[in-house]
Amino acid sequence: MRIWLAMGIAGLALAGGRHAQASATDILIGLDSKVAYGAGGQKFVQPGADAVLVMDVSNPAHPRIRASLPLVNSLLGPPTNLQITPNGRLGLVANSVNSVQEGEAWKPAPDDKLYVIDLNAAPPKLIDTVTIGKQPSGLAISRRGDLALTANRAGKSVSVLSIEGTTVKAVAEVPMGNEVAAVAIAPDGKRAFAVMNLVNKVAVLAIDGMNVTYDKTLDLPAAFNPYNVDITPNGKYAVASSTGAGGKNGDALTVIDAAAARPQVVALSTAGAGAEGLAISPNGKWAVIPLLLGSGNKQDDWAYVRNGEAVLLSVGAQGELRVVNRLPVGGLPEGVAFSPNSDYVYIANFIDQNLQVFRIAGGRLMATGTTLKLPGQPASMRALAH
Repeated sequence: MRIWLAMGIAGLALAGGRHAQASATDILIGLDSKVAYGAGGQKFVQPGADAVLVMDVSNPAHPRIRASLPLVNSLLGPPTNLQITPNGRLGLVANSVNSVQEGEAWKPAPDDKLYVIDLNAAPPKLIDTVTIGKQPSGLAISRRGDLALTANRAGKSVSVLSIEGTTVKAVAEVPMGNEVAAVAIAPDGKRAFAVMNLVNKVAVLAIDGMNVTYDKTLDLPAAFNPYNVDITPNGKYAVASSTGAGGKNGDALTVIDAAAARPQVVALSTAGAGAEGLAISPNGKWAVIPLLLGSGNKQDDWAYVRNGEAVLLSVGAQGELRVVNRLPVGGLPEGVAFSPNSDYVYIANFIDQNLQVFRIAGGRLMATGTTLKLPGQPASMRALAH
């Protein structure tokens, strides 16, 4: 199923960017029209115009949308269902669910599609759709750019995909035995870490070329409902963020020694409540977490607040995470991404349908005052694999 944008929106999104080429300064943003928030909290509504936006941050202080593709995208899952290959050529987007109608109501149903976008085309275009595991959520591309993995919640598996030029093929399915929400590949390409959210564990996958295997005996304990994961650029540490505490309770960040012969949990910390988004900077010095707080709750809930919060954490040499400062953001902040030089941070707010631009200066996160209005509700956002 594809949902097509109105011509006016598509034309606006492409304005000024029709001849732009793929580069290290692209960021993908997934828009979802199938979920809405109001006084009663989250509800599923009749689908509208989902899309994947290509944002150019060559001027990092003033990003612009250079393309919009009418592709189904979903809020259900961590905001890491899409990523760009390290050479900037391809964008991969995994769609976790479609909407189906039952009477007058709409409800989500697992999808099994991965979209391949040629970012070097003018304008960028969909060039293939690949069938993978059921309800693909988090996605990761290797630093070499030859391998991609998707974490499949309904499929209880990890899909393995080969990347050669502009050709992406599903080559294997790794049974995990449990729902898998997100996955991250180590920089050396020899390991991956997958969060199994319903059993509060992080799985360790061994990678040898296109052969990916899972050894259950290496499972690591994680805090309640691990939902996202990222790895430091030097490959030493993996960080799994959890979202299960609920209310105003702080959710834990599980720090894993990812380079050890046998990976192990080395620290637990917290940034606050609702740590669904997570990104580690390309230079490895920082992590930014947009906290949902209670912005997705029913408005009469004791924990409800209108807006979320962005937290900057420093990443120490031993993997220690230290909160540096906090800033307010919009309602239901989901996607987060860094500029290539790690100096700018972009946070997308689902309820407010916008993107805020922040800068790291003097060792602190600072608001620039720049806000980019988006033509829909941003559910996810990722830059290049690094």
